Amino acid sequence: MPLYEHVFISRQDLSNAQAESLIEHFSTVLADNGGKVVENEYWGVKTMAYKINKNRKGHYAYLRTDAPAAAVLEMERLMRLHDDVMRILTIKVDAHEEGPSVQMQKRDERDRGDRGDRPERRERR
Repeated sequence: MPLYEHVFISRQDLSNAQAESLIEHFSTVLADNGGKVVENEYWGVKTMAYKINKNRKGHYAYLRTDAPAAAVLEMERLMRLHDDVMRILTIKVDAHEEGPSVQMQKRDERDRGDRGDRPERRERR
């Protein structure tokens, strides 16, 4: 089955338990339609770059799934209809990365990679 990564933002006035119950709700929607959630993460309340529906902050959640396209479409349809979900993003990936997402890693643990392969940086110096 195809692999997907989903991020959704829910309203800021929800409690943490309600925001995490949304993750469980949408996980069961996928399971009912033949998919499964490989991993989920609750990122907490974060400030957004701009207001969405008069909200400055939102509860962020992240799902790694292994599901058929029909299950993903049904989950997205239900997310769009849900009053508490403000934004969704779904990306199809070739493989899931191991370990926690970059958002959950501490700043000093993140691998920034070798930046020496950027010739335009060396020319400006």
